[in-house]
Amino acid sequence: MKKLIVRIFLGLVLVLVLVAVGSIFFLGSIVKSGVEKVGPRVAKVPVKLDSASISLFSGSGTLKGLVIGNPEGYKTPEAMKLGSVSLSIAPGSVLKEKKHIRTIKIEGPEITYETDLKGSNLGKLLDNVGGSAEQDKKAPTKDQQTSKTKLQVDEFVLTGAKVHVNASMLGSGTVPLPEIRLKDLGQGPEGITPAELSKKVLAAILDETVKAVAANTLKLKEGGKALGTGAIDEVKKGAGGLLDSLKKK
Repeated sequence: MKKLIVRIFLGLVLVLVLVAVGSIFFLGSIVKSGVEKVGPRVAKVPVKLDSASISLFSGSGTLKGLVIGNPEGYKTPEAMKLGSVSLSIAPGSVLKEKKHIRTIKIEGPEITYETDLKGSNLGKLLDNVGGSAEQDKKAPTKDQQTSKTKLQVDEFVLTGAKVHVNASMLGSGTVPLPEIRLKDLGQGPEGITPAELSKKVLAAILDETVKAVAANTLKLKEGGKALGTGAIDEVKKGAGGLLDSLKKK
């Protein structure tokens, strides 16, 4: 009898382990598929994700190999390689329409800032996601939105970022980006859409990128020629105008 009870107990443990592993794998495949499906709709550029792992029980997860492509017309391979992305999700919301994300932390991303003074790849991306956010607001039904998922993000952190600057006729180089921290996004019952979240994050990244470029003009060189202050002023002016126009939408 004791042996039978032990066998049943071990069987239940094995089932629970299999369910746990299966749920993590299954949710990971859903996240990977969702990112690669929704990402291009929102940003209008290719989006690739190598893998995702989400635990149904703890709500913790990681994304690996997330790469956001560049808009058409830009020469650099991609706009962002996001390194390690860790998530903490309220477990009870994982399978609900509105996902409650406690934290999103991106560590060591590589960002490319390509500009010709008339515009930039990050500015174009921001324009794209801003248009998607407006589309979601005006869509008469959820089916016409870029994504039906609603989000609540308590805290977003981007840290240890490097910006590779590629400025035609001016110079190039790499500058560090200060930590970006956003809080209390999508706190209301309607939450925030992936497009709206992307818009807020990209606006913060572009703003800090322009400031970082301006603060490191003497370090950005190509063939010994540093980026000029006047040129940086033009970059700031163009980026500022784009940010102001999107804030008004």
